[in-house]
Amino acid sequence: MGTATIAALRVVIALALIGSLIVQTVGVPLVWSDLEGAELWGRIALVIIAVLGVATLQVFGVCVWMLLTKVRRGSIFRPSSFRYVDVIIGAILAAAVLAWILAALLAPGDAAPGIIALIGGIGVVLAGMALLVVVMKALLRQAIARDAEAMALRSELDDEVI
Repeated sequence: MGTATIAALRVVIALALIGSLIVQTVGVPLVWSDLEGAELWGRIALVIIAVLGVATLQVFGVCVWMLLTKVRRGSIFRPSSFRYVDVIIGAILAAAVLAWILAALLAPGDAAPGIIALIGGIGVVLAGMALLVVVMKALLRQAIARDAEAMALRSELDDEVI
């Protein structure tokens, strides 16, 4: 991966993290005040889901940033990369569960069935993305094994050359 690509991705991640902090500090209190006439448990639930949903995006962004750092240093093919990939999978699954909880909370209310189905579908797409990252983790595992094998073969060849 080129230096320009890594820099561009870091700019996008930094902007997304700054935007997410603005949402958490400005947007969430506005949502709370907009829901003033709603039941207290509903207001609390929606605000908690919003804060946790944004937090899953923040965790995802930080882990991708750390993986980009490993790419830049040439150390992506190390077992320590799995820690970040596992956290990414967890964050995506958490976002899927939050979407399904939101759909379940909205279902008995006045929300349109299409909106509820859309939110539930978003949860399904997020779960699919988590599965995709699981596949990519398996590919990373294979790449690490191949890298270790190549290094062992190089070492063998170096020992044999006079």
